[in-house]
Amino acid sequence: MSLSKTDYDIIVAGGGLAGLIVASSAAYYSNQRLKILVVDRNSIEIQGRKTISGWICGDAVGKNTVDYMTERIKIAWGQPEIEHPVKGVVAFSPDHETKVSFDGEGYILNRKQLPQKQIREANKLGVETMSNIVVRQLITDNNYVVGIEGENSNTKEIFKKTAKVVVDCTGVTSVLRTNLPIKSFIQRRIDRNDLEATGRYIYDFDNEGVEDKTFFDPDYCIIHLDQNLAPGGYGWVFPKGKNKVNIGLGVQQRLFDKANKKIGKKRDLKKLIDEYVNLNPAISNPRLSTGEEDIGNEWGTWQVSVRRQNDCMVANGYMMVGDSAWMPKPLDAGGIGPAIIAATIAGKDLVQAIESNDVSESGLWSYNKNFINEYGYKTAGLEVFRRMLQQLDNEQINYGMKHFLSKMDVEKITNGEHPEFSTVSKLGMMIRGALNKKLAEDLKFTSKMNEELVTHYRNYPEGPEGFPEWSSKLNKYLTEAFARFSS
Repeated sequence: MSLSKTDYDIIVAGGGLAGLIVASSAAYYSNQRLKILVVDRNSIEIQGRKTISGWICGDAVGKNTVDYMTERIKIAWGQPEIEHPVKGVVAFSPDHETKVSFDGEGYILNRKQLPQKQIREANKLGVETMSNIVVRQLITDNNYVVGIEGENSNTKEIFKKTAKVVVDCTGVTSVLRTNLPIKSFIQRRIDRNDLEATGRYIYDFDNEGVEDKTFFDPDYCIIHLDQNLAPGGYGWVFPKGKNKVNIGLGVQQRLFDKANKKIGKKRDLKKLIDEYVNLNPAISNPRLSTGEEDIGNEWGTWQVSVRRQNDCMVANGYMMVGDSAWMPKPLDAGGIGPAIIAATIAGKDLVQAIESNDVSESGLWSYNKNFINEYGYKTAGLEVFRRMLQQLDNEQINYGMKHFLSKMDVEKITNGEHPEFSTVSKLGMMIRGALNKKLAEDLKFTSKMNEELVTHYRNYPEGPEGFPEWSSKLNKYLTEAFARFSS
């Protein structure tokens, strides 16, 4: 198919947070010269909704990430899409005796209202948007993706449009990626152990409970590390105001099943979250938010990836951004930040590829490289760290947070990077108990492995021809690490 005869220059499949930023970024960097279409399966008033339950998310994002977008493509967010500012994130040990502050200033977003702001910004930049389009498959020609095919969910009419590049922003379960019909280095399927089952409520509540800032703080996002409350994951209490909260948790399903078996109960995720809410003494009389800005988004569950991003995110005429490329941070499943960074970068790289008339895997390859240099270099090390943490019991987490985290480690965590655990070697014989000695050795291992992985990612290949060798070496590192933390 001739590139000059397509319906659009760019089609973005999925009009959620990432998809609309990609489109706006491409429109900005091309000075609106390109013809860009965003399609979403929802009607416009519920744009970007993930499931019938709503826009299920923790809703938190760092100010630095939003600033990254604003500085580059001049899109700024304010009220009402930013619902509440926070001063940072605080993680508490299971015994609540140790806290680690990280991440700096940030925002709690309203994910129902944000897409409405994003659509207005995109339309101002000349981006075309279409609603109620269910994308079923990619159209291909001569080993290139050249368009999308699906149907209008209202009229049932077949929908078929061509483009020079299709950008997949359809989420973690993307059928476009899973069924990608052309030759590519893209990984099609995710391991179920690299998924966290998450769920959350948006509650209004009374301030008549016990004032305990380890359970609720209007100025800070709170994370609770506790293998009993959230096996293989963590609980969160993110303020949306003085009397409003996004509260939920994420678990690794295998470890949740194991925990249920151990106590002889058959709890599902909702029951686990209800128990977590009931244990919170600072949240009195919680009830689902009745605000117009939350209707249809008060409760829900979702699957989130907690691995490194896809090792390759482009193919001929095809690119993935956000959850479809498994971008949420492996340690805390935070997906908004990396999606904003990737989408901003993707728009610029798309324009360069289209204007140089090369939308092949090679022509789009710079997106892989640029995202890794900006953010992705740290995710494989964090994936190894996450697997190690999931093996620990509460006593080890308490001990590790109290004795092994230095000021430098907290700074590293604040930057979303792997801590160095330099104090582990200095403590030496003072470490109490065989399990904690093993923990110290495991922390040293993850720190060294992280160094090697960061160096390896800094040497990500300049083009597809170097990828097989790079990928082979990466898999050797990860096989060694995963074997150590396989239980």
